[in-house]
Amino acid sequence: MLLNCHSYFSLRYGMIPEEELLKLCVQHDYHTIALTDINNTSGCLNFVRTASKYDIKPILGIDFRNGMQQQFIGLAKNNTGFQELNAYLSRHSHDKTNFPDQAPALENAIFIYAFEQLLKTKKESFASNEYIGITIKDLNRIRFSPLAKYDDRFVILHPVSFRHKKDFSAHRLLRSIDENTLLSKLSNFTTGEETEQILPAKVLEYHFKNLDTIVYNTEKLMDQCHIHFTFGDERQHQNLKLYKESEAEDYKLLTSLTYKALGYRYGNDINDKIFDRIASELEIIQKQNFVPFFLVNHDIVSYAKRKGYYYVGRGSGANSIVAYLLSITNVDPIELDLYFERFINIHRKNPPDFDIDFSWKDREDITQYIFDTFGKKGQAALLGTYSTFQHSAAVRELGKVFGLPTYEIDALSDGKYDPKKLDQLSALVIKYAQYFQENKQPNHLSIHAGGILISERPIHYFSATDLPPKGFPTTQFDMVIAEDVGLNKYDILSQRGLAKIKETLEIIAYNKPEAPKIDIDDVKQFKIDPRINDLIKQAQCIGCFYVESPAMRMLLKKLEVDNYLGLVAASSIIRPGVAKSGMMREYILRHQDHDRAKNAHPVLLDLMPETYGIMVYQEDVIKVAHYFADLTLGEADVIRRGMSGKFRGRDEFEQVKAKFFKNCRNKKYDSKITEEIWGQIASFAGYAFAKGHSASYAVESYQTLFLKAYYPLEFMVAVLNNGGGFYAPELYVHEARMLGGNILAPCVNHSQAQSVIKGNDIYLGMQSLNEIEEKTITRIIEARENEGDFTSLNNFLDRVAISIEQLTILIRINAFRFTKIDKKTLLWKAHFRLSKTQNKVPQKQLFQVDVKEFDLPAFETSSTDEAYDQIELLGYPLCSPFELLKNPMSKSVMSKDLYKHVDQDVIQYGYLVAIKNTRTSKGERMQFGTFLDQEGQFIDTVHFPPVAAKYNLSNKGIYKIYGKVVDEFGFLSIEVTEIVRMDLALR
Repeated sequence: MLLNCHSYFSLRYGMIPEEELLKLCVQHDYHTIALTDINNTSGCLNFVRTASKYDIKPILGIDFRNGMQQQFIGLAKNNTGFQELNAYLSRHSHDKTNFPDQAPALENAIFIYAFEQLLKTKKESFASNEYIGITIKDLNRIRFSPLAKYDDRFVILHPVSFRHKKDFSAHRLLRSIDENTLLSKLSNFTTGEETEQILPAKVLEYHFKNLDTIVYNTEKLMDQCHIHFTFGDERQHQNLKLYKESEAEDYKLLTSLTYKALGYRYGNDINDKIFDRIASELEIIQKQNFVPFFLVNHDIVSYAKRKGYYYVGRGSGANSIVAYLLSITNVDPIELDLYFERFINIHRKNPPDFDIDFSWKDREDITQYIFDTFGKKGQAALLGTYSTFQHSAAVRELGKVFGLPTYEIDALSDGKYDPKKLDQLSALVIKYAQYFQENKQPNHLSIHAGGILISERPIHYFSATDLPPKGFPTTQFDMVIAEDVGLNKYDILSQRGLAKIKETLEIIAYNKPEAPKIDIDDVKQFKIDPRINDLIKQAQCIGCFYVESPAMRMLLKKLEVDNYLGLVAASSIIRPGVAKSGMMREYILRHQDHDRAKNAHPVLLDLMPETYGIMVYQEDVIKVAHYFADLTLGEADVIRRGMSGKFRGRDEFEQVKAKFFKNCRNKKYDSKITEEIWGQIASFAGYAFAKGHSASYAVESYQTLFLKAYYPLEFMVAVLNNGGGFYAPELYVHEARMLGGNILAPCVNHSQAQSVIKGNDIYLGMQSLNEIEEKTITRIIEARENEGDFTSLNNFLDRVAISIEQLTILIRINAFRFTKIDKKTLLWKAHFRLSKTQNKVPQKQLFQVDVKEFDLPAFETSSTDEAYDQIELLGYPLCSPFELLKNPMSKSVMSKDLYKHVDQDVIQYGYLVAIKNTRTSKGERMQFGTFLDQEGQFIDTVHFPPVAAKYNLSNKGIYKIYGKVVDEFGFLSIEVTEIVRMDLALR
């Protein structure tokens, strides 16, 4: 009877989660209902998936609206009808066109027009699949309407959008947010009605007792609709089924590509273990129907190679030797004894995926290639995701709706308020912000970080699509639903690390043309290079992929990592969950004292000897669940996935969790040990890396470490040109200086848009200047390329059209220092020449025209003025910041000498580089600081809650640090007792 139900995926309108809607229908005795969200199909597949749990027949449809004006409701007779409706919605969504009054002629769909709408459009003829929807409020008007003669077309149309009055109130707030208006000014024409709540089935029927055929018509319509998708263990393989023309041809190609690459990957070291692994993997890949999946990934990386794009294949796919031989990944699973079953096994139900990182500059072209190659028939789409209302965003939106002033909204958003002292409106803002969060209310659709679907059927078989600004169709469901229905995603991601590698090689080619040719993929040689491994051991990794952060620098020193396998482990240990569970500290203790590993449970030590019986990788969760708790591999994988949060709370996860504890009781394990091991799993399984993923990261780390070890300045320039990394650009400038670089401010004769290096001279890029315009940079470079270097300020102004504001920026940063004229004089000359008007496009002069010169007084300049100009224009000074202190520093200890003062109180002066705020187990704020001392070496500080509460550490500057030197596993830090920001000299 319910043909027009809205879930909360009727964005900024509906309030009911799909499963809640099904529960309501059971409570009110409905057996068939239609989900018809407004211009959206996000909830459809999950609605079908969960409907069987409540013994309800699901019908799928769409409520087609122009704004809030309902045009018609489309219901799918079958899966083909759902595809037709999705395609129709997508076409209008992509083209941003309104829906007409007349529904399209779709063979496998049914359309319902609201009685009210038909009175406006005066539609007089109806196809066999078109019906008239009658609401309760329409009943008194039917007999006097020209539509009365179409009673054989009448069906019950009772919209359901809300559970109760609070939902309706929340709905009005959502509509105000969507309309960007005050709640007090919200028009009733833009909202639903409070009556859009579910009624008991018998009550709804009773309202229509005087219309003889309407109940019959409604039931007959519902009987025509049958939708079917398979999920979970029963799901069908929905991905591209053939890469070539047949399964046999595909398998032959995969086998051929795999064995052809043996020589390249293993040379003369091929043995039976390798052959056995290949045969085993190929058998499982074929049995699980993943042959096209491997061939498509191989196709993608082959295209990247042809285009000269760098990439890294990571994730659990790195556990596969076939992937390694196809060059999808660069990690040898034999070397690392990687567990292929973590990637694919006959018990694993969810589809595998490869995470392939490309340079941020190349990813869009890769995506375009995938759509051009595999999406010609509508079979490719980006994977969608949902953005839900979080506290801060909800408070800010609701604050505007209620008309609160900005300062009050800021306080509520930041949690700086006393709940007992809130006025009525502020209390309502907090109340409904919490309600949106509790309801997991979707706010808008978004795009998955890198997921692309390539299906056997058109994507519209499963979902309508949006067309975001990037121009690629995007599904309206997320990765969880994609997996549920049997769709694999191809993760095409981007990162700046690969661009740094590529650009470093380009810079080496022009700055050191005599350098030998570099094979950056020859990672085997890098792994055994003592120069590189010493950088790791000393944690001298600034700029290097994944190993430069303060936390990683600390871990590398504590573990004294000096080899590839150690770096692989560190890459996973650093993840939040391992530290949270307390196992990072235990791992370090066992690493330094191997006898301590005997404290581990014998089964765990036997399963994970190389990590001292501690779970470090995702595979370890599977091993422990399988061997320690006797779960099947499939059940163990459910636990691994459940810990990610996406699947936690689902019935299958809760069932496997219960079996874990039951099996442990049956094996007579001490309950305390069982709880402890489950706690370890729960704390980090959602964060931990697969070992192959960590290994892939370590490979890229070694590539960047090689470049830093042998071409440090060229590497640091590439780091600067690609957005830096963990730190602000200033630290990479500092690092380049420490490595021997001569750092120079932008210069109109030497600088490009990005930073360049000439010998050891590094000219910062003009684009690093605040407020410099792209067109200014382009004009300068073009003029220089066309006619050579500039010879004077007047020569520059004769050749470059520029405003006085832009010219002032260049003069203040000393970009005309080749003239040997001080900046203040140049500024006077510039103002005389331009007089606040933009310099016109220069005309070619046959003869040099003299520019009148004025006698100007001698101006005073200082290094302090220079530094402040640099701070304003670059964000940092090019001199040592310690030179800008107002008062001299007292005696202090340098970082290189801290080892002499362990457990002693010291004073250090530090320039703030980074600060990390965190919470203790009691919820108190504490901080970790990273500073530079006067010699440019790092100072690491710990600020426990009393200190963090007393001293504000947020502003950039130089601090006088008082504290005790602490040695933890060879890593020295300062436990701060007092910290004071130093005054700087004035200009």
